This record gives sequence, C-alpha cells and structure tokens, in this order.
Amino acid sequence: MRYGVISDIHSNVDALASVVRELDGLEIDTLVCLGDIVGYGPSPNEACDVLRERNCIAIAGNHDEAAVMSTDADTFNALARRAIVWTRDQLSEANRAYLQGLPREHRFDSFAIIHGAPGSPFDYIQNVADAEAGFERVTAPLTFIGHTHVAEVYYQDGTGRTYHQRLSAGGRIDIVPEYRYIINPGSVGQPRDRNPQASFATYDEAARLVEIRRVTYDVMRVRERMHDARLPVQLGDRLAIGY
Repeated sequence: MRYGVISDIHSNVDALASVVRELDGLEIDTLVCLGDIVGYGPSPNEACDVLRERNCIAIAGNHDEAAVMSTDADTFNALARRAIVWTRDQLSEANRAYLQGLPREHRFDSFAIIHGAPGSPFDYIQNVADAEAGFERVTAPLTFIGHTHVAEVYYQDGTGRTYHQRLSAGGRIDIVPEYRYIINPGSVGQPRDRNPQASFATYDEAARLVEIRRVTYDVMRVRERMHDARLPVQLGDRLAIGY
C-alpha cells in the first residue's frame, strides 16, 4: 500500500491542488490527512471538497474543531481567531458536518496518525524533549503528526536515545525495525520552515520508505484571494517566506 500523507492545508486549495497532482503522478493508493484542513486561508469549502471527493482518511486539527465549535477559538491568537470566525461564516452545512465528524486520531496496520502530540492531540512536538514524551505514549512503530508546519523526523533507538532531523528541502526516511519514528510531513498550505513550497509525504508500506516532498504553487494568487476575502494581511504575507 502506498499512502500520500498531508497536513495543515489551512484552506489553501491552490497548494492542495499542486500536491494532489504530484500524488496522482506517484500513483498512491490512499490519501491521509493529519488535520487542520481549514483556518487561515481563503478556500475552506474547496479544501474540504477535495478531501471528501477523494475519500481521504482524515483526522481533526485544532482549527477544524474551532471552526465548528463556537467556544474553541478563545485560546487562539488574534490573527488565527479572526480567520476562524471568517471560516465559520463560509462553511457549507455539508462541510461543517464533515469537520464535526472527524476523529482526533486513527490507527492503520503499520502506523498511526494524530494532529499534534501522542496522548495530547493539540499539543506540539517542537524538540527532542517533546518527542521523548511522545514516544512514551505511542505503541505504533511509526506515527505521523502535523501541527507545527515543519517537515522533520524524530526517531528513537531501543535504548531510548532520540534523534532529530529537519527536512525542509525534502528527504528520504527508511523505516527500520530497530527504531521508532515520529514524522511530520510539513504543511501543505502554510509551511513554517522557511520554504514556501507546499510540503507533503509519501509512505510505501511494503518498502518501508517515507519520502518528504516539496512542490511549488502560485503563492501570489492565494495572497490575492486572502486580500479579497479581507483576511488579515499578515497571514498572506507569511506564505511568501514560508514562515
């Protein structure tokens, strides 16, 4: 089985379309999304529609839940909160129901997916100490996470020693039995690793191989759409620098 693994689309359907085209060329079997389908960007319904049409196996991110639960935006910063309020007004009833029905995690035969940290789905894994705490709560040999918008891998050997590697330009990760892995494919719609290209991963289950990939899309077009929607200008500006 070959999986396409995406995360943090954030209503950026232009970036999502570029990623999906790449995945179609790679002939994946199943599309998997690690959450935060909406928020920040100008196309929440279109992003949801793409995933629904492709029978994507998706879980909820914190922005997804906030967009359909009236009290959940209180903990967000001012820019994110404005985008969430805007998104609530845009969502169709069908996509609102879709987001409401998403689980917070999902387990496959050889891996698990969660938006943030294992055991605390909306906490962040941002360093080795966070990853070590996460490894204490996982049973799967491979866990995919999102949330930080940074493409990277944490891996732990049998003695408990944990290693970390950033993959902002993409890269290959061979999944070997001697280690456990927590892998972040980066963000499709709002990367924060100083690379504005959309980020995603593929996982070949038989070959036990994960590849982080990047693809270019029309950032200026998305910024124009955000401007037309009167979303905060800072949210569009950061797309150009990948942060």
